[in-house]
Amino acid sequence: MHVLDLLQSDDLGLTLLWGDEALLGQEVSGVTATDLEDPGRFLGPGELVLSGLVWWSAGDPAKAERFVAALAEAGATALLAGEETHGRVPDELVAACRARRVPIVAVPARTSFRAVTETVYLRQWGDLSRRPTRLFALPENVRGELSRLLESGAGPAELLDRACAHLGRVSCYLLTASGRTVARTPSAPALPAGRAAGTPGRGGVSLRVEAEGSAYDAWQLHLPDADAAPPRVLHEIAEVLAQYRDGQARRTAARRAAGQELIALLEGPCPADPGALEEALGAAGLPQGGPYRALASTSSDALAEALDHLDGARYAVGRAAAVLYEPPGTERDPVSRLGPVWPLIQACADPGADLRLGAGARVAGAEGLRTSLSQARFALTAADARVPVRGMERLDSLAELLAGVPPEVRSVFGARTLGALGDGMLRETLEVFLANNCSWTRTAEALHLHVNTVHYRIERVEALTGRDLSRLDHKLDLYAALRCG
Repeated sequence: MHVLDLLQSDDLGLTLLWGDEALLGQEVSGVTATDLEDPGRFLGPGELVLSGLVWWSAGDPAKAERFVAALAEAGATALLAGEETHGRVPDELVAACRARRVPIVAVPARTSFRAVTETVYLRQWGDLSRRPTRLFALPENVRGELSRLLESGAGPAELLDRACAHLGRVSCYLLTASGRTVARTPSAPALPAGRAAGTPGRGGVSLRVEAEGSAYDAWQLHLPDADAAPPRVLHEIAEVLAQYRDGQARRTAARRAAGQELIALLEGPCPADPGALEEALGAAGLPQGGPYRALASTSSDALAEALDHLDGARYAVGRAAAVLYEPPGTERDPVSRLGPVWPLIQACADPGADLRLGAGARVAGAEGLRTSLSQARFALTAADARVPVRGMERLDSLAELLAGVPPEVRSVFGARTLGALGDGMLRETLEVFLANNCSWTRTAEALHLHVNTVHYRIERVEALTGRDLSRLDHKLDLYAALRCG
């Protein structure tokens, strides 16, 4: 199967924008659809890359260069760019492909990505059918059994097990984009999330499950041994799992709606009626009685996937917030448990995405959740690129407290308190003076000044700020203002 074969299909209506004959004759190993700005970690050598170009923004050729560079580095065979989002394929993207020698093909709005994917795999199956030593598709009895399991509500673990049973002791994984193992066959050893997140594209074979999902929980079917099953069998297994995922998406939407009702009760202008709150907790699938903890995040999808990394976690997610049930005996706080997971979640997002998480204090019952949610939102404000996950348990210093104050409030306080000092020697002297516990001698030594000069400058600071540095509360005012500036 080659790119030229696709171009010769009248049904698809593809248009070659750039690509020489040698490149168009490369063997195609599979298809990956993505709209990540940097999809390199999800690609394998020889893959066609389908992109709707949602990540593209006009006037930013650097984005096109980064995207195409990731394709070239992964060894992608070609880029199939959809015209529906922008009306045409941007010239900057074509130029980047030409520079990196990655063939680029335009996919018209009338042609679905599923049609392209099916054309590729049908052609590959036809090639396989001429190889008598390989299995060509799932046996009829297996397909029938999988259909019955889907109808009865079987989960992904049972579906994967039965789909792979006829292949023998094959190791097969169903992984999310963040490395969480959704299911694995009985003979497959456990795969830590940190290793699993980098598995697709690093040996073996991986196939995306084409179903609804976010950038964080998109499913990949992965076999470490590329020869353990023929592509057609894997494709059929992926189709079965996609059917399950479509049904799961509807169930997830219902749970999200219940979770949002719960969060809305906690966000209301007045404390919720205890009976209504208990009812909302039950509707969201949480045990009544607690203990609970509220979480806040800049992304509901990222938060849900992070919580799914906690084995057996019971939670309800609303809009950018969640309530987590913490069974008695749970010792580690969410910051300790979610901290190692968060970088895996961040790796799935577009570069520059603002992904942060804040955790409120653990509360004994529903009546404390409103307070816990306020704390979580405060901790979220305190989180930053350096420390993206913060919890109230870590709130043990003035610096941590000030970090949770909105930046616009901090800047006003700093300017009103210290504005008269400017950014020169008086401010520097104040900083060193406070850092040395208001010691005149140590401050003079640190600044290489005479002690009398330090006295004079501090007197000027007091006069300009209206603070008396012999008083503790005034020292704290100035120290906090410096931290806010």
